[in-house]
Amino acid sequence: MDEPEKTLLQQIREKEQEYAKKIEAIKKETDAAIASAQSEAESLLCTADGTGKKEAEERYWQEKGKIETEIEGLKREAAAGRDMAAARGEKNLPRAVETITGYITMD
Repeated sequence: MDEPEKTLLQQIREKEQEYAKKIEAIKKETDAAIASAQSEAESLLCTADGTGKKEAEERYWQEKGKIETEIEGLKREAAAGRDMAAARGEKNLPRAVETITGYITMD
């Protein structure tokens, strides 16, 4: 014999259950997609962080090298200036000694 015809309430409940199953399946797919996207985002952040640190370190060493080169240049300039002043002092030393002794001896 034929099944008795379902009541409207039974039909509505069946549809609700059918849609609830579909919603649950979609929710699982969405949760999986979100988890995958979060994992990928974390991976990208780690990669970007590592790359940023590496580039910052490279930049640091480049700039440090430039500064050290500049410091060496300044040291050479200072040494050259000191040597020139010492040479001028030695050149003028006899005249300075003569002038000072002249004042002392009242020549």
